[in-house]
Amino acid sequence: MKEVDICTYAETFPAAHTDYKAEWGATRLLLDDKMFGMLGQDKSGKRILTVKLKPEDGELLREQYAEIVPGYYMNKVHWNSIDLAGQVPDETIKAMIQNAYQLILQGMTKKRQREINELVPNSTIS
Repeated sequence: MKEVDICTYAETFPAAHTDYKAEWGATRLLLDDKMFGMLGQDKSGKRILTVKLKPEDGELLREQYAEIVPGYYMNKVHWNSIDLAGQVPDETIKAMIQNAYQLILQGMTKKRQREINELVPNSTIS
């Protein structure tokens, strides 16, 4: 999956946006000011997408795909990095992005969750 497609997909979620953090050399995927993903590179220059997941979900994916490893430069329990040049299917990457977004959304106040739900007609985001 191309980086531009990752950003475009992430921005389809209500209240989600991206920004470029120059000092990190990375593009962040954000819900309000909370990061649910980051596009950057590892120390060898390999392009990676790092997303936050429930520990059990991340562990399962790391067992399935050699290209998914504990989060580079992040908490190794909650964050997972994907080698974008690898063989992880686009649908799996999209599911990981969606799960990361949902994880951050669920950590927000109920009031903010309702506000975000109201951004999308007939939404049942939870």
